[in-house]
This record gives sequence, C-alpha cells and structure tokens, in this order.
Amino acid sequence: MEGSNSDQSEKTIYPKRSSVMVIRTFHDLTAELLAVLEDRTITERDDKIERVTQLIDQRDGLLSRIKLPLTVEEQQLGRATVLLNQQVDHLLKLQKQEIQRDIQEINKKKQSSNKYTNPYESLSVDGMFYDKRN
Repeated sequence: MEGSNSDQSEKTIYPKRSSVMVIRTFHDLTAELLAVLEDRTITERDDKIERVTQLIDQRDGLLSRIKLPLTVEEQQLGRATVLLNQQVDHLLKLQKQEIQRDIQEINKKKQSSNKYTNPYESLSVDGMFYDKRN
C-alpha cells in the first residue's frame, strides 16, 4: 500500500512524459541556452551566468529521463540537439576564456597597484654587507 501511495504521489509531481516530449523539451532548453549565450544585450555577467546555470541544471534533469531505444523522430531531434550543443560548447569555452582574461587583468592591476603604493616592498634587503676585497 505504501509503495503504491508514494508511486502515485511521484506521478502527480512528475507526470510521465513520452520520450519524444522529453527530447523536445531538452532541445528547446538547448536552443534557449544558445540564445542566452549569444545575447549581447545582457550587460550583467552574473545574471547571464545564473541563467545559463539554471538552463544547464534543467537539461541535466532531463537527461536521465530519456529512454532508449529512440524512434526516428527522437533520433532527428537528438541530432539537431547535438548540433546546437556543439555551438553551446563553443560559446561556453569563449565565455570561460573571457572570464579568465578578466581575472588575469585584475591580478595585473592589483600587482601594479601594490607596486605603486609600496614601491620598496619587492626589494630584498637582508641587512648584510658584502665586501668584495676579501
């Protein structure tokens, strides 16, 4: 009794979808993810990263629900999704490189700022005098 009760509550929370619907939803999320990554109007990087993370998490939840074997329609949707995903991967790599470049610039600015505020910090003075005559 308890097993059927919990099984029914899972069905109401997560209605059973056909594999086609799951793949279609996955495809739509991938297309939306691509659109967010290509969108240059989002000025706040944090907002963009948060939205990308949400979409990736949603896609991750759908992956486990895709059941094999796939029908012809599901295979076509899968191929289209793979092509979109390759573009998403490329844009994510570019985004990562941009973030790494910004971090390097910030670190360089920090170092030059520290050298300006304390120019003698990097000098090594150990308090010893070396006499070359002996």
